Amino acid sequence: MKTATNIEVTRDEKTWEVEIKAQIPAESLATYRAKAIKTIQKTAKLDGFRVGHAPEDAIVRVYGESAIMRQAAEEAIQAELPLLVASENIAIVEAPKVTTDVPEMGKPLSFTARAALAPVIKLPDYAKISKKHTEKEEDTAVTDSEHSEALAHIRRERARIDKIEAGTEPQKAADETKAMDVKDLPELDDAFVQSLGYADTAAFGEALRTNIQQEKKIRATEKVRAAILDELVKDAKISYPASLREYELEEMEQRLTDDLSRMGQTFDAYLKDVKKTRDEMREEWKDAADKRAKVRLILAEIARQENLNPEPAALEHELVHARQHYPKADEQALRSHITHAMRNEATLRFLEGNTEPVGHTEHSH
Repeated sequence: MKTATNIEVTRDEKTWEVEIKAQIPAESLATYRAKAIKTIQKTAKLDGFRVGHAPEDAIVRVYGESAIMRQAAEEAIQAELPLLVASENIAIVEAPKVTTDVPEMGKPLSFTARAALAPVIKLPDYAKISKKHTEKEEDTAVTDSEHSEALAHIRRERARIDKIEAGTEPQKAADETKAMDVKDLPELDDAFVQSLGYADTAAFGEALRTNIQQEKKIRATEKVRAAILDELVKDAKISYPASLREYELEEMEQRLTDDLSRMGQTFDAYLKDVKKTRDEMREEWKDAADKRAKVRLILAEIARQENLNPEPAALEHELVHARQHYPKADEQALRSHITHAMRNEATLRFLEGNTEPVGHTEHSH
């Protein structure tokens, strides 16, 4: 039963957190003190007594009143705070951070609890927004000009490799090749394309055209997705805790750190090169992190409303594949990460009107 009094609840709209201030009356704290003694008694190892059988007066004498009252305060908060949160109809998404006065016998215990509130998301008409951006299909046909440019690029690359193999220094070979006229570039004959695994130049040319078209389709899809998400972010009404934006900032920093590491550079060295502090960098990223957080929440809410989830067989297939690449990864974390990624992809496809299933199953092969 809730006994807390002098309850004050305030919401911080900026950080989207709730702060609860209350007091545990002295008589209630005395009850929790008795429970605290019994809690300590269960594991107390006192000379002359078996574990769990030391008398209460010995517990008080050995552990001291301050230790017992601290335990009493902890038990009081654990019992009272959830009841407070429920009675005030507060939806929180993480364990509250609690501070208390020094607990004293015979006096009420004042405490303050602060916690992130659950996000509140009011979506615009996402079906209407989706239709607006998908009703006009972008032309992804490959023009002869695009095909010729791609062939010229490959011929130029062949010329560069030929020069290097003939003994030209790599940078000089690149510069010389870049300056060559298209008509002077080596032709792509059957022997060359056969070395790449194609039957002849005709087959290679057709495969190249198909690859160009696939790239154009991918870019067109990304363009539509970006347009849909931009409008959803602009029109949605979202309140979310600052901790979620901090999560996005941490992820952005980690990705940059990983990218730099692959290039043999550290994040600190990068900051020195660009003449910025970590805080300055994160301040510049704040708007991008805000958008990432909102996109994450929007996709999750649409998935919830539309009941979009990865097919169990497809999820298990992806998990098997992931375990092969990350054998030391935590199983639960891996499953959560893949489920989240597949659900997001399913939601994006839903917004595009794409009914193609996400992932693979045993029937896909």
